[in-house]
Amino acid sequence: MQFKGVKLGFALTGSHCTYADIWSQIESLVNLGADVYPIAAHSAAYTDTRFGKGREIIAKLEQSTGKDVIIDIVDAEPVGPKKLFDVLIIAPCTGNSLAKLANGIIDTGVLMAAKAHLRNEKPLVIGISTNDGLSMNAKNIGILLNVRNVFFVPFGQDNPQQKPNSLVADMSLIIPTIEQAVNYQQIQPIIIERTMRKVN
Repeated sequence: MQFKGVKLGFALTGSHCTYADIWSQIESLVNLGADVYPIAAHSAAYTDTRFGKGREIIAKLEQSTGKDVIIDIVDAEPVGPKKLFDVLIIAPCTGNSLAKLANGIIDTGVLMAAKAHLRNEKPLVIGISTNDGLSMNAKNIGILLNVRNVFFVPFGQDNPQQKPNSLVADMSLIIPTIEQAVNYQQIQPIIIERTMRKVN
């Protein structure tokens, strides 16, 4: 697929341990010619963890894309009426954001961008990273699998022995998933055997 000229929203939520898998994907999309607009939840923008400081994450997003990061709801609202994106991806998408999206709760810039984008009947791609994907959030994954124009990056259990309910997308499959999603097709298989990740 030619990404040149494709307007792509790339949203991060608060799965801080997954960010290391995301940076190369953003850089690859930019290098392929995509016009990438960064979006970050408050938990990504304003939280300091052992995986990095919020201001460093925002700086890296802006450096990688050459654009200011959309953080607040009011800044994300124009995504709909201005038809800003051809495709929007949320990766990593936490269980918290997943549950809110599945139940129509819009209380972050990321979720407002998703709602506004879906009203334009454009593809929304989700790369989950949640410790309760096979417990409390299983129903929300099921709901979103049945929502029109929502597509998933293939996911699987990342550490069944130590975190048996955890599901994480294989972020290296973000670009192939987007390539299918822009044609309104779900990449297959959705559920995969993942490489084992240590508990961070």
